[in-house]
Amino acid sequence: MSQKALEAIRTQVMWNRLVAVVEEQAQSLLRTAFGTITREAGDLSAGVYDINGRMIAQAMTGTPGHVNTMATAVEHFFQHYPPHSMKPGDVYITNDPWLGTGHLFDYVMLTPVFLKKKLVAFFASTCHVIDVGGVGMTAKANSSYEEGTLIPHLPIRKQGVLNEELISVILANSRSPVEVRGDLLSLISGNDTGARRLIEMMEEFKLSSLQPLAEHILKTSGDAARAAIRELPEGEWRYEMPLDGYESPLLIKCKLTSKNGEITIDYSGSSPASLFGINSPRTYSLAYSVFALKAVIAPHVPNNIGSLSVFDMVTEPGSCVDPIRPSPVTARHVLGQQLADCVFGCLAQALPAKVQAESAGAIWILSLYSAHGRVPANETRNATPFAVISIGLGGIGGRPGQDGLSTMAFPSGVGGIPVEITEGQCPLWFREKQFLKGSGGEGEFRGGLGQRIEILNREPAPFVISAATFDRIHNAAQGRDGGKSGRKGEARHGASRKPLGDKGVHIIAKSDSLVVELPGGGGFGDPDKRSAALIEGDQRAELT
Repeated sequence: MSQKALEAIRTQVMWNRLVAVVEEQAQSLLRTAFGTITREAGDLSAGVYDINGRMIAQAMTGTPGHVNTMATAVEHFFQHYPPHSMKPGDVYITNDPWLGTGHLFDYVMLTPVFLKKKLVAFFASTCHVIDVGGVGMTAKANSSYEEGTLIPHLPIRKQGVLNEELISVILANSRSPVEVRGDLLSLISGNDTGARRLIEMMEEFKLSSLQPLAEHILKTSGDAARAAIRELPEGEWRYEMPLDGYESPLLIKCKLTSKNGEITIDYSGSSPASLFGINSPRTYSLAYSVFALKAVIAPHVPNNIGSLSVFDMVTEPGSCVDPIRPSPVTARHVLGQQLADCVFGCLAQALPAKVQAESAGAIWILSLYSAHGRVPANETRNATPFAVISIGLGGIGGRPGQDGLSTMAFPSGVGGIPVEITEGQCPLWFREKQFLKGSGGEGEFRGGLGQRIEILNREPAPFVISAATFDRIHNAAQGRDGGKSGRKGEARHGASRKPLGDKGVHIIAKSDSLVVELPGGGGFGDPDKRSAALIEGDQRAELT
């Protein structure tokens, strides 16, 4: 075997090892996090960056919204703390929505890595914490100032010593200080784990710098993504997607242009920013737009800044997909996670019969609280105070050759939180959680099913639900290539069956229950072409 071949093998082994390192970083965060949305649902990201702040590898564990926003978040730290000023043991933090992952609930943690006092890399991670003050996990604020406490780019650890003053400010503005502190330390610990493993790797392979490997990774990935783009026909395709909105419906307008081996997604003409917190900052809109492009065009190419930077996006500042600070953005995934389906709508025209139908889209975050302070004190006199999160999942759209997956989060990939975990944290009882029969759109390949969840309080007291993230109640997931639309979602009071009505905060009376029915995915292909075997299987499993 030639020396050149041996070097190529060695380089690929190091690349694979780097991916293993960041996966261990993510697993460290996942297994030590306090918040259930992180440790149970995997709402996080982890990655390694070169000395210029370019993401060269990401963990498999995590969401596109976190991973892809983090691809550009690291360089913002350098404007405040140049790399040459950093020391071993330093860690930096921010939760700025416009310079991080899109809302205040995600803290971005950056750790410089040193080999024999020489800066060789950075590790960064993020996760969703349960509370950052303000109005909480609701969409009712009219500015980001009301939504919680913004932490600008600041050091949270200096040369190994925690900045307890900063941590005390963060905790003083949270309703769940124990959980938030635990998550902050888990982010720091995960980065430290990645740093240790990277140093071990560099010493094993006798590397004094990571830059040659980084250049190889980014060039190889970028070249592969460009080659995949060239396989797409040239042209221009448009798609529009109506969304429920808050005070009024929203319309996303999308134009995809493929020309000379380049792709641009243009959202010009989309609705202006909402007055409420469902807007998607540009960084988050870009994250899910490029995810959709890459998922269809170049799924085989590793995800890093090299493969992501071949796609471009155009937005209008002040629109719902590019709100101007201080627009409210807490529930930004309601809009941002629908963008993947919007991009798919364009790609389906360029690649007929090769792109899945629309999915339920945004996960429904069930933000559940005791009613203290929202009802007369006598109604909660002996009630247990609590604030918990559960996750409602709808159906994925039918796919070429396969039914859509049921109760799965697309495009975020976030998992559910076991009801036993939530019930152990509060007096709520999940009386029912099951597939919502017939909610998937009909087609040659059926859309995935949503689920029905009913929740009530075991204590004789009311509780509160924030419906900030409930969408597709008025606009169903559309089918593709002759497939039928999925069932719309619904949220209502169990006793009266009265709909919750909007994305606000709602009180569930002590004698009542909350019922949510998650939307199903659209069907793919002509329903008359569905095979007898698949129909029989649906009937046997009681899915239709």
